[in-house]
Amino acid sequence: MTSRSSRTTARTSSEGRAVARTQTLLKGTAGAGTVRKTVLPGGLRVVTETLPSVRSVTFGIWAHVGSRDETPSLNGATHYLEHLLFKGTRKRSALDISAAIDEVGGEMNAFTAKEYTCYYARVLDTDLPLAIDVVCDMLTGSLIEPEDVEAERGVILEEIAMTEDDPGDCVHDLFAHTMLGDTPLGRPVLGSVDTVNALTPERIRRFYKKHYDPTRLVVAAAGNVDHAKVVRMVRAAFEKAGALDRTDATPTAPRDGSRRIRTAGRVELLNRKSEQAHVILGVPGLARTDERRWAMGVLNTALGGGMSSRLFQEVREKRGLAYSVYSYTSGYADCGLFGVYAGCRPSQVDDVLKICRDQLDQVASEGLTDDEIRRAIGQLRGSTVLGLEDTGALMNRIGKSELCWGAQMSVDDMLARIAAVTPDEVRELARDVLGQRPSLSVIGPLKDRQAQRLHDAVA
Repeated sequence: MTSRSSRTTARTSSEGRAVARTQTLLKGTAGAGTVRKTVLPGGLRVVTETLPSVRSVTFGIWAHVGSRDETPSLNGATHYLEHLLFKGTRKRSALDISAAIDEVGGEMNAFTAKEYTCYYARVLDTDLPLAIDVVCDMLTGSLIEPEDVEAERGVILEEIAMTEDDPGDCVHDLFAHTMLGDTPLGRPVLGSVDTVNALTPERIRRFYKKHYDPTRLVVAAAGNVDHAKVVRMVRAAFEKAGALDRTDATPTAPRDGSRRIRTAGRVELLNRKSEQAHVILGVPGLARTDERRWAMGVLNTALGGGMSSRLFQEVREKRGLAYSVYSYTSGYADCGLFGVYAGCRPSQVDDVLKICRDQLDQVASEGLTDDEIRRAIGQLRGSTVLGLEDTGALMNRIGKSELCWGAQMSVDDMLARIAAVTPDEVRELARDVLGQRPSLSVIGPLKDRQAQRLHDAVA
């Protein structure tokens, strides 16, 4: 990603020591706000996007920790901790936390992914000081009491059970395991029943202390905000908690690595009673930092990103074999996945799989047409803008960009990068990615002969 730094200022103490550095990363334009960043002395980064025309603000804190940072015995600890930070601090009980945001009509939530965790609140602009106080308090002052760990264990086990009851959701975890095996990226974010039951309050506290250091956090706010005021309030909240004592600390760099997915032709089948069979056929994709990701977005959109896409037309519109069929990409710091999902009657699995495999092979060998590529570029540009029409999406964009890339890209630059993708780039990428031997994950009521045919389909 690219960053445009137009101005840098530093505030100094009475002794002349620099205590904060502020940059204007992106100047505001029509439809986009000014993005600024300040690095506090404890290594905490604060990024804001100012949009004076709105009346809401989304405030979030991103942690540089996800399920890929867990050992096998700690699988599920990141998600478990996400739940526990809502259970109470030295200043507030769990009820106080939720009631404070409910009282002003706000929304508060969190999510855990493979490489990061985010906690956020969306409120009226006048209630931003409350949101900052509550969310910062959660991140810096969580108690993680034994009784809360035990109470929340049951909640998380129910969440795991709920996921397992939804094969359309569970198949994505199965596909990650098929492609990545028993590795941190291949294991489920929620963990397993065994690993969750084995987690103790002490182990979770150690995990919390290790990964929630200010150098590993990014504060992001978008909406009708004043950057300097946000910085002052965040700094006061973290200093009060004693979280900025290390004045020489520097922010954690974005993830890096050299992992590559070399698996091919792997098949994992999970026989389960259900009305539908859920199928994912996929290949290794691109890391999120790969410069070809713009062409990958166009290729993915043309293949399975909308009602005019090849897969939707061939599987659903022409043959009526599935209600839901689409393709998707997952990009991590050092590797990625490309998958095609379809949910269909068990008796139709062979037909659906053959059509999907034939389409991938055809696009790999012959490429997409110029019309398909042009249409996909237009669709991707439009969805990019429409997906950034609220303060929550904007907060996600600037927070994730800082955490994962260490830089910001304007919406105009993103649209220009998409528009600059050429048909030749898409066709070359299709040969490289779709030309790989695929792997397969299926959940459903499968018979023995059918299971053998599915293994043969990717042989």
